[in-house]
Amino acid sequence: MKRLVLIGCMFSTPAAAASGPFFSLNNTDFVVSIAFLLFVALLVWLKVPGKVAGMLDRRAERIASELDEARRLRDEARELLESFEAKQREVDGQAERIIERATEDARTAAEQAREDLKSAIERRMKAAEDRITSAEAAAIREVRDAAITVAVRAAGDVISARITSAEADALVDSAINEAGRRISASN
Repeated sequence: MKRLVLIGCMFSTPAAAASGPFFSLNNTDFVVSIAFLLFVALLVWLKVPGKVAGMLDRRAERIASELDEARRLRDEARELLESFEAKQREVDGQAERIIERATEDARTAAEQAREDLKSAIERRMKAAEDRITSAEAAAIREVRDAAITVAVRAAGDVISARITSAEADALVDSAINEAGRRISASN
């Protein structure tokens, strides 16, 4: 009862302004105070504060589990990001190694191409020198053959002018005998 009086005193301030006695059913402030106290008592008797506290606890637990799930997902995302970053670094390293290898292969191919070109030039120079030497030898043979032909004609002309036909026949017979001897000696 003391509580009721205490609660009534708390609400008595507006009641002091009302006309008539406070503890009367004609006083609206008193009726509202009684209704409020009955409402609070009903809420306590129906254990509404416990149910509200239970609902709040369940909500707090659900929020805590959602926070735990969010933390777990954040940690998984962080691990996944770290693994992707590690893979990215690995891929970058592989790309650098591939570029270095390709650059080295290109250098090697360029050096090989230079050497091949150099040897091809040397072969062509040698072939050209051989052709020049061969052409010189052919030219010398042609000049020699032409000189021999001219000399033979000139000798023939000189001989035919100085030799009689009897001497010519004797020379032809002598040449035939010499050719026959050489042929039989070679067999």
